[in-house]
Amino acid sequence: MNILEKRSHPYIPNSLPEIKQEMMQEIGIKSIDELYADISQKYRLKKPLNLPHALSEFEVKRHVEALLSKNKTCNDIPVFLGAGCWPHYVPAVVREIVQRSELVTSYTPYQPEISQGMLQALFEYQSMICELTDMDIVNCSMYDWASALGEAARMATRITGRKEILIPKLIHPERAVTLQVYAEPAGIVTEKLVYDKENGQINTDDLKGKISNKTAAVYIENPSYLGFIEEQVKEISREAHAHGALFIVGVDPTSLGILKPPGEYDADIVIGEAQPLGNFMNFGGPLLGIFACRDDMNIIRQMPGRIIGMTTTQDSSKHGFCMTLQTREQHIRREKATSNICSNEALCAVASAVHMALLGPEGFRELGETIMYKANYAMQRISKISRVKAPIFNSTHFKEFTVNFDEAGQSVEEVNKKLLQNQIHGGKNISEEFPEFGETALFCVTEIHSKNEIERLAEALTGILEGKSDVQASKLG
Repeated sequence: MNILEKRSHPYIPNSLPEIKQEMMQEIGIKSIDELYADISQKYRLKKPLNLPHALSEFEVKRHVEALLSKNKTCNDIPVFLGAGCWPHYVPAVVREIVQRSELVTSYTPYQPEISQGMLQALFEYQSMICELTDMDIVNCSMYDWASALGEAARMATRITGRKEILIPKLIHPERAVTLQVYAEPAGIVTEKLVYDKENGQINTDDLKGKISNKTAAVYIENPSYLGFIEEQVKEISREAHAHGALFIVGVDPTSLGILKPPGEYDADIVIGEAQPLGNFMNFGGPLLGIFACRDDMNIIRQMPGRIIGMTTTQDSSKHGFCMTLQTREQHIRREKATSNICSNEALCAVASAVHMALLGPEGFRELGETIMYKANYAMQRISKISRVKAPIFNSTHFKEFTVNFDEAGQSVEEVNKKLLQNQIHGGKNISEEFPEFGETALFCVTEIHSKNEIERLAEALTGILEGKSDVQASKLG
């Protein structure tokens, strides 16, 4: 019989009986069971696994596709869920470029002589984020916004020698938890700043009462987690610097085509999430953390992650790219490194670089205006529904806004379940994150949402709150 015909498993060459026997002889055992001699008999399975009959490759493919067809994506139904991972359009050219093998297979560009393509792509990413945020130095890159916040807090305490970070109460809860994970082992204390009940803005009197010579940094998110724009950024910046603290700003980069960049109001460190730029949601990841700072060597040398620099050949005839200031990194300084976050989301950064290059300054402005217009149209349209309050704060909003259902007497969970019956994915339920807001959801509207989809959402909500969700479902299907 042909040796291939005797193989026990088509994908595992070493399962051939003769090879198994030779391997056991080499290591001095007579049966496979001897490999597990240290495991008590009472923990061993004494009957065959209840596995289905083996399928061919084609049958497996058909089975998996049938399972996947049960999913609904943002290509199938309108999705109004954001809260840190947002539905945006990714141009086809972005996918085409990042799928090239020389980019997909690249990982750590330690050897610049063979990594010039990836190094240049990452350098371009850094350069465009610098322009977008009006900062001087950008790394390439962090895991996500949350890890960037944790690293920024540690960086601020190393620079100032202080151990307190002031953060907004209306911060993304998952970012707050991640910050705590970074802060606690380093002895860092975080304290939350209260907000104005009318407009959600940081209460500057509370800031002035809490900031002191123990404060390493003041952190704000602009736009905030709940979508409103923080209007007191200059005052907060001045207050932080007056007490010798750093000013850290978290941003959604799609807002920077229409909002002032953090560099214009004297941010020392800028972090954020670049997933909206060229990266799909992909069930929540991978994401791409932005990390930038101003040009101060005391700050730059404490920056986590990698920085790509541009240099020249010895005769200055050609440009070249390399990793720079590597003494901050663990592969050189081990435990003395600024961070162990040496790995980064390189391919995601390349995708963002491609997307930013496609947009350009005018494209960013147009993107920001489109998002703001559509989100505010949706907000106004929903606010006209009886017994619904949208938004809960009297402030200017970008991309995301809150919708409260207390007067309607329905929970967010009930509303979202009925929206799904209408083939619409609703907003994030934040009633447990912020109980003081009651039954409130956070809705997201971006450039991908059409006026018809926004009308569908408003009509579906009207029907649900009037007890006519079944009628609406049939009308809108």
